[in-house]
Amino acid sequence: MTEHSLWRFSRALHRAINERQHEDLAALLDDDVEWAIYGPIDMFPFLGARHGKSAVLEVIRQIADNIRVHRFDRETIMLGVDSAASMLRYSLTLLDSNKPISLRVAHFAQFKAGKLASIRVLVDTFDLVEQALGRHIHLPRISTVA
Repeated sequence: MTEHSLWRFSRALHRAINERQHEDLAALLDDDVEWAIYGPIDMFPFLGARHGKSAVLEVIRQIADNIRVHRFDRETIMLGVDSAASMLRYSLTLLDSNKPISLRVAHFAQFKAGKLASIRVLVDTFDLVEQALGRHIHLPRISTVA
């Protein structure tokens, strides 16, 4: 049985972020890759949508300039022949403030000929913003009329 594309991509992604080794990741990206990390782009400009290998490699460089990944745990994973989805918990540090962040994400990936063709990442943005700002955010109370 051959190794699933997700495992190669995951290792290469973390080496690109933590060790700035982009060659392995570049080899695993489709030229027309669709990339999106949904989150607060006003706080973290490296979030958002990108298209194409060069745009994705540039955003990986931006991520590497801003965070360091210490650990990630897969909580749930589903693998298809050319697809993968999982829930993950990341422990990372924001480099500008040296602030530790614990973050949950869900990702949905599609592969074509062993290369990443599309990835969508959903971030628990409320928790991320609270941790990044270092304070609890109070939401207004909604009253209901019975």
